[in-house]
Amino acid sequence: MPHILNLRNLTIAAHLLIATPTALHALLTKRDPRAAWGWIAVCWLFPLAGAALYLIFGINRIHTLARRRVGFAPSLTPTALRELPAQLKSDSTDNERLLELVRIGQAMTGRELTFGNAITPLHNGEAAYPAMLAAIASAKRRIDLATYIYRRGEIGEQFAAALAAAQARGVEVHVLLDGVADIYYLPRASSLLRKHGLQPQLFLPLRWFPPMLHANLRNHRKLLLIDQQLAFTGGMNIADHHLMQRPEGPRVQDIHFRIEGPVVAQMVEVFNQDWRFVTREELPAPAEIAATSGNVAARVITDGPNEDLDKLLMVLLGALAAAHHRVWIMTPYFIPNPALVAALQSAALRGVDVSIVLPAQSDQPWINWASRNYFIALLQRHVRIFFRPPPFAHTKLFLIDDRYLQLGSANLDNRSLRLNFELVLESIDTDLVAQLGEHFASVRAASREVDRAQIEKRSFAARLRDALCWLFSPYL
Repeated sequence: MPHILNLRNLTIAAHLLIATPTALHALLTKRDPRAAWGWIAVCWLFPLAGAALYLIFGINRIHTLARRRVGFAPSLTPTALRELPAQLKSDSTDNERLLELVRIGQAMTGRELTFGNAITPLHNGEAAYPAMLAAIASAKRRIDLATYIYRRGEIGEQFAAALAAAQARGVEVHVLLDGVADIYYLPRASSLLRKHGLQPQLFLPLRWFPPMLHANLRNHRKLLLIDQQLAFTGGMNIADHHLMQRPEGPRVQDIHFRIEGPVVAQMVEVFNQDWRFVTREELPAPAEIAATSGNVAARVITDGPNEDLDKLLMVLLGALAAAHHRVWIMTPYFIPNPALVAALQSAALRGVDVSIVLPAQSDQPWINWASRNYFIALLQRHVRIFFRPPPFAHTKLFLIDDRYLQLGSANLDNRSLRLNFELVLESIDTDLVAQLGEHFASVRAASREVDRAQIEKRSFAARLRDALCWLFSPYL
């Protein structure tokens, strides 16, 4: 009996010794009181194990690591932009509202809006992959590729062979894969690329010795940069399932974008920073890129669990506040935080057409179930929600009124807005917005609008399932 008491006393003492500083760390470092309460509870209610879970998953070491490897990001100060750039002025009355959008983007990112860009939408793999492979074949000096999912298959082999051929003719090739996504599918894409003589780098790969357990913090950016002059970005990964005309297997709809013009230099800077973060190697900075004949104004927005945390969310909230006619959103995953829910409700109550198109069938059904727990709060404030028929759509679009658009890799969920490293382009152009607005309108017309009564009449089992998934939505 004395041995049992001694063991119990030692366990209690160890629990107090470990739980107290870990709970205090959560109290002092977490920005969201719900997250702080959650981790404090975990630390105290699960002796030893709770503290271990917090040490592995609760501490954001990326901020410190990024500063050590990349350096401090400059502090953002309110923008001095007082009037709309002359290139954007029109005879319409929306100049002041557009100035608000331009101002918040500049204030949050510290990047200038660039002019004279050309952005071309590429629907699905049939349009995107041939254009990307042709660009790789035309490269003369340097190719930079960053992608989240790179799957073996017909397309994966074609990209590996094209990159290897470019390297063989003297082009400098840099490939950056996400360290966790690389182990999703076996055999691994990194081994395929090495087999072709390439040297892919992994962003935050998991390892036990020394510990590197950042499973939640992923690089979700998709970038292909050719000679620092031409770029491709969007939501599309490298995988056969983006081919809509394939005879068998799952299919995933998406839009990628071909980009030329000065904004490409900002995209190169982002890749250079990611490359330096992973390899500590400094790549040459991009030279100034001349304007094209295009009319698109564009700027890069980066988001991630480092100095970029909450930048995209703040720009989204500012854009919603500036909307006067329409807010059209297309996203595969929809788990909004309370601020985003309130902004969507407010816009709809002002009479703005707020329409959200989601896939009827998701590749991650638990996220769709969690999303349903937000529907009633949005529907009762006149936000319209539509379910797009299969195949699964991975497209991300955010359109405000007739001139403003966001495109890129980010979804409207906690993973994109809090945990992932993302890249988004905010673009201002009436023709591009009109083109993508027509696509949105055609998809919405073919989709099923969600009925509030049907959501309210869900069975008890369905409501319980949705609520449980919603409870874990910060971690999905």
